[in-house]
Amino acid sequence: MKSTWLLAGVALSVLVACSEAPVEAPTEASMPEAPKADPVLAGKWIMEADGGVMLDPQTSGLTHRNGKLYSISDGSALKSQRLQIHEIDPASATLSPKVDAMSMAGRVRRSCFAQYLSDEPDLEALVADPNDDNVFYTVTEDATRTGALSDNCQKRFENTGSTDYPTLLVRVEATSEGRYRMTHVRPLQFPLEFAVGDFPNDGIEGMALSQDGTLYLGLERDNAGNPRIFTVQLNDEFWQQTDFAVVADPALAVPTFDSGRHPINGLEYYSPAEGKGFLLAAARNDNELWVIDTTGALPTKKISLQFSAPSGDPVNCAEQEIMDNASIEGLAVIGDTLWLVNDPWKVNYMKNLQCEANRARYEGMAPLLFNMPIDDAWFK
Repeated sequence: MKSTWLLAGVALSVLVACSEAPVEAPTEASMPEAPKADPVLAGKWIMEADGGVMLDPQTSGLTHRNGKLYSISDGSALKSQRLQIHEIDPASATLSPKVDAMSMAGRVRRSCFAQYLSDEPDLEALVADPNDDNVFYTVTEDATRTGALSDNCQKRFENTGSTDYPTLLVRVEATSEGRYRMTHVRPLQFPLEFAVGDFPNDGIEGMALSQDGTLYLGLERDNAGNPRIFTVQLNDEFWQQTDFAVVADPALAVPTFDSGRHPINGLEYYSPAEGKGFLLAAARNDNELWVIDTTGALPTKKISLQFSAPSGDPVNCAEQEIMDNASIEGLAVIGDTLWLVNDPWKVNYMKNLQCEANRARYEGMAPLLFNMPIDDAWFK
């Protein structure tokens, strides 16, 4: 009896096995996707009009006007680079010939801030006015090197809500001779409840301007160590006043962190479609691009990036070499291309040296220009 049941079980197993469909090898479509590698953006050395590499401009912002890119230098740049707006041909990464340093209109010379703005102002960020081809805006950061304001000015502008010396928003206009003049200046005030903190060299480092005049200001870090974005509204009346311009908090989805340094070092406003606006933020220390919805409808996206520099010796070295530290500090969109410029970080820049042909460029703190295509997926 046991043998009969055993034979029946074997027969049933054979029938079941024969009725099952054969196992197919996984097709390409059904296989799990491999994780995508971070895009590597190949840089070009920015060259002066005379053919030499651009030396130590301490690039602090990027914007565009009429198909050209424009950057500005901060207070730690070479003296010949300070108080300059640098025009760059994006196709060749070549600068237009230098012009005289920025001058001042009478109302700026008569302001409380004339000494600082005429000496070594730490200009950070640059944005072109989308409604006026002749106008740019820049902002100051560290003013500790200039000493105190006069007694009257100190009393008037002591309640900054942040640093002892106020952050200054500056309007710059191109003259008919192709030079630049500071026409207006206003100090910024941060409400105390924003808890910005007193960090003279970790202040506003990025600016972006929408078509409706909303100026976005990217702060490196606040009292909690987090980056922030604030706004002011620019209009015809804004520059007729000389008192504090009080910033607002639009409560955007800016990433927060429990530890470490994660500053915003560049901003650009981009509108992929009517009624939609996004901020592209350069997170320098993280090698990331943050895509922030200004309406708050979509979560912030983080795009990891890598950067490479031409070796200068493709025979004995690789044509492009992955950089250890790029330090992006400026973003600008022209058409469907995002342009990025780096600010050579003096304590870290020599870490990039691999090919000896590049030693002089890295020692000279020469910046690079990068670009990448805008991806529609960033805004969905």
